[in-house]
Amino acid sequence: MELTSGIFKAAGNVYQNNKGSILRTVIYTLGHFAIAITVLMLVADVSFGVALTDAIVEPIANSIWYFILDKWWASKSKK
Repeated sequence: MELTSGIFKAAGNVYQNNKGSILRTVIYTLGHFAIAITVLMLVADVSFGVALTDAIVEPIANSIWYFILDKWWASKSKK
């Protein structure tokens, strides 16, 4: 029980310290899913299943990259 509450407290601290970056990252990711599915289906003429798989896997990697970039950018703009 103590471990679980510690994990939730740590996650809460991460959220409180990064909620602006996390919100922008989530919005970016959802938009990227929709755009990637649409583009793949229209341009590459792939099935919805293939487009959905690519649209989920690739943006997750991009979202991690964006979060790191956003945190770096924010740290530079505060100075």
